[in-house]
Amino acid sequence: MWRKKTAWLVLLGLAIFIKIFSLFPDAVERYYASGFYPVISKVQRILFGWLPFSVGDIFYALIIIWLIRTLYRTIRRVVKKQTNKKYWLQALAQLGFIVLVVYVAFNLLWGMNYNRRGVAYQLGLKVERYSKEDLIHVMQQVVVRLNALDSPSRVNREGLLRKRNLFNGATAAYDQLARKEGQFTYSFSSVKPSLYSYLGNYLGYTGYYNPFSGEAQVNTTVPLFVQPFTTCHEIGHQLGYAKENEANFAGYLSARSSQDALFRYSVYFDLYSYSRYYLYAQDSLAAKLLDAQLPPGIKTDYRELREFVKKYRNPIEEVIDHLYGQYLKANNQPGGKLTYNEVVAWLVAYYKKFGKEAI
Repeated sequence: MWRKKTAWLVLLGLAIFIKIFSLFPDAVERYYASGFYPVISKVQRILFGWLPFSVGDIFYALIIIWLIRTLYRTIRRVVKKQTNKKYWLQALAQLGFIVLVVYVAFNLLWGMNYNRRGVAYQLGLKVERYSKEDLIHVMQQVVVRLNALDSPSRVNREGLLRKRNLFNGATAAYDQLARKEGQFTYSFSSVKPSLYSYLGNYLGYTGYYNPFSGEAQVNTTVPLFVQPFTTCHEIGHQLGYAKENEANFAGYLSARSSQDALFRYSVYFDLYSYSRYYLYAQDSLAAKLLDAQLPPGIKTDYRELREFVKKYRNPIEEVIDHLYGQYLKANNQPGGKLTYNEVVAWLVAYYKKFGKEAI
């Protein structure tokens, strides 16, 4: 009995400490994001990165099996009228204990990064509201990049069918970036194809990070030109950039540093989509004028992506989208799923500080 009480006290103490500590972004940045987390994440990648399959995906599968089994047993006991007040109190206590374990483990292993200062602080960027003119200036540079990369990015696109080329390419991109910005140093690679890639097409995800195993998983069934930026985005999560706009910006900085034209094309392709979302809402004519400057090949890629998304659209995806949006809001991202698009504000801030050649 005393062991259970001790475990409860330890977990409650850790949970309270985590909650209070998270209120101080400077401390989180210094002691957790730049201190404890890099060590624990490297240990995770050393332990599991060498395995050819995703340990985290297997872990999730076991959890789902356990939940189904527990639900089945509970329903059977209810039907057979084998439950009483004591049973439900014990079940509630067990559930509370599990929630505490998950909360503490999640935050210690990665989740505290949601409360750090982050990449804007590291790069000295002033992220603020931007004008339509600022947005158009940035998008014009993105269009220039896309036009220049259209042909080179198609030379060896099928090479990404070998996933090792994709993952090695993303690692090399971060190596290039780290030569200028040391905080993006990525060692002990642990990026793998998701075991649930086809399921991801129906649930609407292209990749995800597993904080319990330190692995980055990529949906390798989506169009090839999407995968490089997704991979760089997930490595951004591994480096401790938890918020989606930050992971997108880390993915942008790394992919644009790549010597592979397809990686650079992939990131500008996504950035144009994110930017166009906001510009079209303000000035649809300006957005269409920029669209007209894109070469036929890029327009073909956009059509392919739209058809791919349309093919797998289903009611469950809408539910998952809503739940995931709520998860993001609960983790210091009030914009929900639009947080991904907020990378545009970071891009404008980067443009203002370093000029158009930096885009």
